[in-house]
Amino acid sequence: MNEEIEYRIKQVQAGEIQDYAYIVKEYQRQIFVYCWRLLGSEQEAEEAVQDIFVNAFERISRYKPTVGFSSWLYKMAYHHCLNLIRRKNLQRKFKLSLFTSTNMTSDSAAQVMERQLFSEPLSRALDQLSAEERNLLVLRIFEERTFGEIGEIMNKSEEAIKKKYGRTKTKLKKIMEPLKEDHKCVSYKTELKNKA
Repeated sequence: MNEEIEYRIKQVQAGEIQDYAYIVKEYQRQIFVYCWRLLGSEQEAEEAVQDIFVNAFERISRYKPTVGFSSWLYKMAYHHCLNLIRRKNLQRKFKLSLFTSTNMTSDSAAQVMERQLFSEPLSRALDQLSAEERNLLVLRIFEERTFGEIGEIMNKSEEAIKKKYGRTKTKLKKIMEPLKEDHKCVSYKTELKNKA
């Protein structure tokens, strides 16, 4: 537990709101990267981070040091991003029902970069996972969170998270098998070597 953060939180809870800037500075980058990985858009992630830190400030009086502040903040970010993903999926379904004959969407810069970094089959496979499954992989692999921390964030037991993680990895492998056969798998490093 970060003692400086806990001290600053107590100060903010006591009315010293200027100490909140330190908390934002400490976690802003981490939360931004997390949101970007979940939402797939830099602009959406920037907007989400602003909303998350405003919500965290409004609710900081409810924070209790029984869980780590980082986990508390990630939990808030998880639920916020999940709501954004649901809203985006509803909007996409609505647009598809209006424009069924043509594809009106284009890939964001983050999606193009993700395809270059992770290979086409992996990117396409990740797109086929649910938001909860993608979140689980992001928290475990990229954010290097423990199963206990992920359980706190997702309101599930540590054992349930371990089982879900195992099932998600198996599902991802199954999704990728036919994709590897259909498309040439090129990593970012291979792509750079070919261009040089």
